[in-house]
Amino acid sequence: MPVPIFIMKLLLLLPLAVIVIYYDVRFRRIPNLVVVAALVAGLCINTSFLGFPGAMASIKGLGLAFLPMFLMHIFGALGAGDVKLFAAVGAVIGVALVPMTFVVVVMLGAALAVYSMLRSGTVFSTLHGVLRIFVGILPGWEMPRFAMPPDRSHTIPYGVAIMVGSVISTIVFRA
Repeated sequence: MPVPIFIMKLLLLLPLAVIVIYYDVRFRRIPNLVVVAALVAGLCINTSFLGFPGAMASIKGLGLAFLPMFLMHIFGALGAGDVKLFAAVGAVIGVALVPMTFVVVVMLGAALAVYSMLRSGTVFSTLHGVLRIFVGILPGWEMPRFAMPPDRSHTIPYGVAIMVGSVISTIVFRA
């Protein structure tokens, strides 16, 4: 009996999640080698199971996953590693699953952000920063750019939300 493609994707995403979560929580970095390996493996899985349409779904998934995360990176909300990681995950899950996965990842990221600001006692300063972002979107106002805090323990390991959300989406939506 042939192995379904979503099982192969899970077999890639689960150990990837363990590695990324470890590095992101411990060092607040996601190794580029891990990201590139995930991207290549995702492209190979989709191509071997679905041929040329699978390769195109993988490439389109990479692009569609990259775009919203890159926009969040421009505003200083995410690090470059998170952008690259979600693009690689997009190559694994394919274009059809990226929008649902993005929603799940954002919800998990929001929960992680609330937990982090409650734990660190930075609720008011964080909400002030969020308000500045929304005001910066308005015409005539300058969009703020937030600097990386010197103490990286005050950052959110968004790779956790990306990987947990990707695994959840792959299981629930099986695309």
